[in-house]
Amino acid sequence: MMDNLTASQMLIPMTLCLGFLGAALIIFLHNMLVKPLLLQRRLNSLGARGPSYKFFFGNTLEMKKLRQASMAKPMSGISHDIYPRLQPHLSAWTKTYGRNFTFWFGSRPFLVLSEPNLVKEVAADREKAYRKVEPKGIMKTMLGDGLVTSGGEKWVKMRKLANHAFNGESLKNMTSAMIASTEMMLERWKNHVGKEIEVYEEFKFLTSEVISRTAFGSNFVEGKRIFNLLSKMVELAAANFFKVRIPGISKIYKSRDDTEAEKLEQGIRAVIQGMLRKREEMVANGEAEDFGSDFCGLLLSSYHETDESKRISEDDLIDECKTVYLAGQETTNTLLSWVMLLLSIHTDWQEKARSEVQTHLGDRAHDADGISKLKTVSMIINETLRLYPPAIGMARRVVKEVQLGKHTLPKNTYFTIDTLTLHQDPEIWGEDALQFNPERFSEGVAKATKNNASAFVPFGIGQRVCAGSNFAAHEAKIALAMILQRYAFTLSPAYVHSPLQIITIRPEHGVQVILHAL
Repeated sequence: MMDNLTASQMLIPMTLCLGFLGAALIIFLHNMLVKPLLLQRRLNSLGARGPSYKFFFGNTLEMKKLRQASMAKPMSGISHDIYPRLQPHLSAWTKTYGRNFTFWFGSRPFLVLSEPNLVKEVAADREKAYRKVEPKGIMKTMLGDGLVTSGGEKWVKMRKLANHAFNGESLKNMTSAMIASTEMMLERWKNHVGKEIEVYEEFKFLTSEVISRTAFGSNFVEGKRIFNLLSKMVELAAANFFKVRIPGISKIYKSRDDTEAEKLEQGIRAVIQGMLRKREEMVANGEAEDFGSDFCGLLLSSYHETDESKRISEDDLIDECKTVYLAGQETTNTLLSWVMLLLSIHTDWQEKARSEVQTHLGDRAHDADGISKLKTVSMIINETLRLYPPAIGMARRVVKEVQLGKHTLPKNTYFTIDTLTLHQDPEIWGEDALQFNPERFSEGVAKATKNNASAFVPFGIGQRVCAGSNFAAHEAKIALAMILQRYAFTLSPAYVHSPLQIITIRPEHGVQVILHAL
């Protein structure tokens, strides 16, 4: 009797366990098979066709395979037709399904958009139907819930801080720090006259120094550990980009890369906390009247705000610091590198820009007003951003059914705006769309795009356009003007054209140029 009772008692938890596993399996199959297939059928009926959904992985395995093949070797010669290299899957599917089609990232369907009129509708978002797609996995660990990833009232609060930190008047106040940092770089360059120099790494140091000085009142040496840790996290995020995760599994199981990313994030957090505590102690000890007017100071003031509705948490503070350290360095670094490549090839435009700098600035120290008059330099920067935009796409989630052009998008579908296709479309830019021609921007963006301003989106669109875009352009103009005052440069035979997408479009093997003294 006792044995039978024991067996019965043991059977109950086993039955419950099997029932739980069975229910979990049913939910999993419903979410990963039934729902995607039903959604695919609906999307097809609405005209949004594309490659078929594959169980669990969607189209990610094919995407990863095509990307690995395209990136296996450098490009043959220097061509700005980088779309098939960086987005081989989208390039192939466009030829099969047309400009607007759907592909599957795991169980999530993404509609690809590359028409300016649709981008304009998205930017307007009159129905309030589009939300930023929250990053997953290591990317989420890296960025946290900062300005790039947050939404709602929190985003509005953080955006106001960023706008205040990087407005026009603030940029003028940052000019002297940008000049001083560039002077340091150009002093090093004296040892490379007549020789080859790799400018991608040089600009990495420069932009790291600038963002450290202007946003955090420190220098590259103090922020070096943060940049190094962030760089490692970026590499981990890129390596795991095509990884499809089972919902909720990361709370139970963490891969080796997940664990490593969390350690790196903890290291970044500790360094940032140390920097913040120093500034707090200076105020507490009477060494400073307030936290300062730079981005770090504004964040700290908001953290200590007595009005709870305006206050931000410590996590918010640290996430914003991480975001600005990463975006403030990475975007301008790659922009300057591609500018140097293009001007080392097109020396006629290099001379035009140099002549303009000499006309408006001469050899004197720069000022914000003088920089604002550099029209040719601005044209060159815009054309570089067109050919090599920082990001190759922008993803959004549909929070309620909405009509977008001729497409009816059901709730919980996604779409991505294909920046590279927009930037290189011959119907918008002309037959020379794949050529470097800054002249197209001589009358502004609207005329360059045949009044389709939504076709030029290097820093995003709508309300969520990058808060630091003016900062990046201003820094790039200052650095380029100062370089043109002192040096001419030509492309080194050692240069290998190999654009690589890791957060931004960067030169995989750097940019090597030969410096010539003026």
